[in-house]
Amino acid sequence: MLQRGLSLLLALLCALVLSGCSGGGDVSMRGVNEVGLFGRGVVAADHELASQAGAGVLKAGGNAVDAAVATSLALSVVRPYSCGIGGGGFMIVRLADRGEGEIITAIDYRETAPAGVGSDYYTVRSRSSTRGGTAVAVPGTVAGLVYAHERYGKLPLASVVQPAIDLAERGFAVDAHYAAMSADLISRFEEHPEWKQRFAFVWQRMLRGGEVRVGDVIVAPEQAVVLNLIARQGRGGFYEGEVARQIVHAVRKDGGDLTLEDLRDYQPRELEPVRAQAFGRTFVGMPPPSSGGVTMLEALRIMEAAGYDAGGVCDDATDAHIMVEALKHAFADRARWFGDPAFVDVPVQALLSDENVRARAGAIDLTRTQAPQVYGSNPAMVEDHGTSHLSVVDAEGNAVACTETINLEFGSLLSIDAYGFVLNNEMDDFLSVPGEPNTFGLMQSERNLPAPGKRPLSSMSPTMVFDEQGLLLVAGGSGGPRIITGTMQVILNALAGDSAGEALSRPRIHHQWMPDRLDLEPGALAEGDVRGKLESMGHALGERAAIGNVQMILRRGQGWEAASDPRKGGKPAGY
Repeated sequence: MLQRGLSLLLALLCALVLSGCSGGGDVSMRGVNEVGLFGRGVVAADHELASQAGAGVLKAGGNAVDAAVATSLALSVVRPYSCGIGGGGFMIVRLADRGEGEIITAIDYRETAPAGVGSDYYTVRSRSSTRGGTAVAVPGTVAGLVYAHERYGKLPLASVVQPAIDLAERGFAVDAHYAAMSADLISRFEEHPEWKQRFAFVWQRMLRGGEVRVGDVIVAPEQAVVLNLIARQGRGGFYEGEVARQIVHAVRKDGGDLTLEDLRDYQPRELEPVRAQAFGRTFVGMPPPSSGGVTMLEALRIMEAAGYDAGGVCDDATDAHIMVEALKHAFADRARWFGDPAFVDVPVQALLSDENVRARAGAIDLTRTQAPQVYGSNPAMVEDHGTSHLSVVDAEGNAVACTETINLEFGSLLSIDAYGFVLNNEMDDFLSVPGEPNTFGLMQSERNLPAPGKRPLSSMSPTMVFDEQGLLLVAGGSGGPRIITGTMQVILNALAGDSAGEALSRPRIHHQWMPDRLDLEPGALAEGDVRGKLESMGHALGERAAIGNVQMILRRGQGWEAASDPRKGGKPAGY
C-alpha cells in the first residue's frame, strides 16, 4: 500500500511541476480548490484535460513516467502560454524498490544557448532577450521527455503521445486562467501594434485577434502533426527533418542565431538530486542549473536554525520575520553563486552545510531587517511567465515531479506556424546585461552570463518530501522566483497539519532579496497588527495578487490527497 501511495504522490508531483511554467504567472484566479482522494494512481496538473490524459495512460497500464510524458504533451496543447514542446524543464523520478533498491534521479532538459551566443551577445548590439528570435534558446522538452520515456517508461511512445494528439485535433475550451493571461498579453499587443504581424500566429490563433473569451474553442491541428512525428520518430521527429528546418528558419528570419547543429547536438542530462534535512524530514529537490532546490532548502534550514515554529502556520510577526530573513540570505546566495554547473562551480554542499546554515541564522537580527549587502554567504555582488508543474504517482509506487516552462507568457511570441507551437524566450533567464535585473527582478552574477551550450539559471522547484513512513508529499509550481517561496510555504502549511486544499488556499508572502520588498497576497498576515510590527522592523511591504501557482499531492491515511491551486485552476485525476 505504501508503494502504491508513493507512486500516486509522485504522479501528482509531476502534474504539479507542469503547472509551474513561468507563463503561468501571478494572475489572481482565487477559486475553489480542486481536491481529490485517490487509492492507486493519480496525476495533478494545472488543467483538468492534462490530468485526465495522464490518468488515462495510468489506467491503460502505463507507469508514472509514461503518465508524466502524456500530461506534459497535453499541457503543451492546453497551456500554450505556460509550457510546451518549444520549451524545457526539469523532472525528478522516483522508482520504487522492486528488489534492487529505490532509485531517485533528476533529468535536466533545460534549454541551452545557441552556439552563436556569447557573453556580450546582448550588450554589443541592441538585442531583445524577451521577444523574438534573439530570445530563443535551444528547446529541450521533447529530448527530455523522450529520454525519460526510453529509460524509465513502459508503454510504447505512440500510446503515450496519443492523448495530446487527440486534444490538439479536437480542441479545448478556453478557461478563466487562459482568458486572464490572454487579456494581459492582448494589452501589450495593443501597445506594440507591429507585433500583430510579426507574431501573427499567436495574435490570430492563440489570442483570436484580441477577442478570446472563456468558452471559445482553440484547436491546434498543426501541433498534432508534429506530435505524430514525435510518436513515430522519437526525438528525430523534432530535432531533425522539416520541423528542425522550420524552427531554424523562423528564428533566423527574426534575427536570431539558432542553427540546425544546435538542435541536433542538444542532449538532456541525468543528475543526482539535491537532498537536505529540515524540520525532521528529508527534502529532495532539483540541483543546478535549477536554483529552486538549493535556495528553498537553504532557506528552510536557516529558518529551523533560527527558531522558526514549524508546528503552526506562519501567522505572527516573529515567524514571518525569520522566514523573510532566511529567504533574503538564500536569494542573495542564489544571486552570487549560481550558474550552469557544467560551466562554473556551484558550492551546493557548502551552502547547505551546518556551518553555513548556523552562520546565516546567527546573522539574523530578530528585532529588525538589515541592509541588502548584509545577506548571503559572502558580501553580495550586484554585478553578479510561462511555467507549469505536474505530479504523478502510479500503482507500483513510481512517481514523477516535473516542472516545465517557456518562460514568459507565450514565450518569445515567435511561433512555428506549420506545426502550431511557440518557442521559448529562455535567454532572459541568463544575465543578459550585467548589473541589471531580469524580467522577474532577479539580480544575477556573471556566473550566469550566456555562453554556447550553457543552460540558464531557473527557479523551477519540483520537490518531494519524505518522513519516517516514506514519501509524504510531492509539490511544485509556476511563477518565476515566486515558485520557490510559494512551494516552500505550501509545504510548510502541510507539515503544520493542513490538508492539501487548506495548504494551497492560505495567502502567501514573498521576498527575493532584491528588490528589497516584502510582497503579500491579499489577506496574508492580516490578523492583528502583524503587518504593522513588520513595518516597525524595517520591512517595506507591497501587495501582489498571487504568489506562485502550486500543485500538491499529500499522503492522507491509506491514500493520497491531491489538490490544484485555485490561483490557476486545474483538477487532479486518477483512480
